[in-house]
Amino acid sequence: MTHDEILARLAELRAADAPTHGGHVLSYVYDSGMAELDELAAAAVRAVQPVNGLDPTTFTSVATLERELIGFVRDLLHGDDEVVGSVTTGGTESCLLAVKTARDLWLAQRGLEPGVVRPRMLAPVTVHAAFQKAAHYFGLQLDLVPVEADGRVDPARIAELLADDVALVVVSAPSYPFAALDPVGEVAALCRTHSVPLHVDACIGGLVLPFWPGLPAWDFLVDGVTSISADLHKFGYAPKGVSVLLQRGRDRQRAQFFATTRWPGYPVVNPTILGSKSAGPLAAAWAIVQALGTAGFGDLADSCVRSTAALRTAIDGIEGLRVVGDPVGPLLAVAADDSVEPGRRVDPHHWADAARASGWVLQLQPGVSGMPPTTHLTITPVTEAALAELIPALVAAGDSVRGVPHVDPSGFLAALPPLEGGLDSQTAWALLQGFGIGGSTGSGGPLPAQLAPLLALIEVLPPPIAERLLIELIGRLAEP
Repeated sequence: MTHDEILARLAELRAADAPTHGGHVLSYVYDSGMAELDELAAAAVRAVQPVNGLDPTTFTSVATLERELIGFVRDLLHGDDEVVGSVTTGGTESCLLAVKTARDLWLAQRGLEPGVVRPRMLAPVTVHAAFQKAAHYFGLQLDLVPVEADGRVDPARIAELLADDVALVVVSAPSYPFAALDPVGEVAALCRTHSVPLHVDACIGGLVLPFWPGLPAWDFLVDGVTSISADLHKFGYAPKGVSVLLQRGRDRQRAQFFATTRWPGYPVVNPTILGSKSAGPLAAAWAIVQALGTAGFGDLADSCVRSTAALRTAIDGIEGLRVVGDPVGPLLAVAADDSVEPGRRVDPHHWADAARASGWVLQLQPGVSGMPPTTHLTITPVTEAALAELIPALVAAGDSVRGVPHVDPSGFLAALPPLEGGLDSQTAWALLQGFGIGGSTGSGGPLPAQLAPLLALIEVLPPPIAERLLIELIGRLAEP
């Protein structure tokens, strides 16, 4: 293929994606609305394109970019000179490393090796799924603590579970599903009493909550907070994937590293999970921080404050819907309003499907862990310019599905064959096709135009079966 043919093919593929700019996708993408920032980020990536972030002693620019980026985020989150950190490839890696550090220190303090015992980790059910992955990878027992109706964890529930075998407690600032700011100060006081480290997952809030009005202290101002994760590829507006993990204390942060001189190659010293890695997202995030500074991030946060308030008011005005809890930051979770008669309620999943049909992509969230089915909206600075179109579209979507009940998947469940043992790929694929997902031929195939039936299945299927079906679906999408 020629240069032009290759780029034309790439453009064709990208045309099928959800739009990453313009505010029509209210999840996954974080659009500053400033084209010049995107151009700056692209130029920064190109400048370091051949650089290997593995070795800052060879590519000294990497160390400088990291140092200055970490310093900016540390100052924003009120860390002192004892707070040090690492740039990672995303929030998941930051969360994994926070958990690995806590596990390793807990084991070292007791003279134990990994695998001998399983320390516990406490977190609200609303904590990001990355912590479930971390517990799975690193052999911890994860105790998920129920939350209140507003999505916040009750510190008393954590207090009941604190014991010597707890290696880490995690809270969110805010939680992704419901935008609930957990009571960091109260939980930190409990953790100090029991000498248990506390991680604040601010992956989504770390670069915007410092500018959000009227919040209690939740960052390193709180005594007892030992680590914080904050993503630059969210409200830092950098390309995927770049995040920062900050740890209070050099000795704690050094426990995060992996190093070995026990092979005949070069000495390996990795502060993060990856070895070789692109310096592109790091350079892009650094460039955006240099361009915006604290004042620039504050201006963009102010836009998010205004848009979030406008959207909350608009949703409050849609009969049959309600905003869950008292959301903090530029996120909203929307549920059916059970205070109105069933014929006037709006199912949030049907609402999201209707909005998608008119060009607005909202994120469906299943009703699990004692929480209702919801639809998630992430508000970014570009949302403000889109409000004049977005709000009428959301109102019209609500009107079009008012009174339509939540999908009843009992018919699908009745058609399930007896499932003994694990599902193999062919059986899982056949079940998906029976549910009308994935097409009838070939790998992948079309996804359903409406996602409400899929979410209803996730809500009622036993988690191991639902997870296996989703693995099969995603696996098939990328098969040759």
